[in-house]
Amino acid sequence: MSSQRKTLLSPEEYLAIERKSEIKHEYFAGEMFAMVGASKRHNLITANIIRILGNQLLERPCNVYPSDMRVKVSATGKYTYPDMVVACDEEKFADAENDTLLNPVVVIEVLSESTEAYDRGKKFEQYQAIESLTEYLLVAQDPYRIEQYVRQSNREWRYSEYHDAEDVIKLNAIGCELGMKDVYAKVE
Repeated sequence: MSSQRKTLLSPEEYLAIERKSEIKHEYFAGEMFAMVGASKRHNLITANIIRILGNQLLERPCNVYPSDMRVKVSATGKYTYPDMVVACDEEKFADAENDTLLNPVVVIEVLSESTEAYDRGKKFEQYQAIESLTEYLLVAQDPYRIEQYVRQSNREWRYSEYHDAEDVIKLNAIGCELGMKDVYAKVE
């Protein structure tokens, strides 16, 4: 029996393929992983949060990006697509294409059955290696549940949970607020 060696891609090879691809892929340790589409609920929640934050950030030096903005975790070499990301002040990109962000301040993931364990575990572990990241939100698709992690030091994160329709989540890193009713507007 012979075993075939797996061909690993360099980051440059990954980016060349990814920039021409019709579907998105994460990249880590030489391998590409296809990403699946999102449900109606997932898309409504994402659109609501982007609208809410985008309106609050109109007059500030921050931008909110949807899931097409790739993020590179420089310390580990992982390339990923958060559901939403906020970057402020001088945004840094991996190259002149300006499609791979290096310094997000806030990352938000909308949970689904297929990604929840990954978003809570290995993905969050990767995100923690991003020095600029100060807040990480996990948003459930079933109203009402948002979990917030706020960096306290390099290795410590403060955890808060929100479950009430009247709750307001303060994103101090960017001076914004998310009202639960607004996040889950039109989500049945």
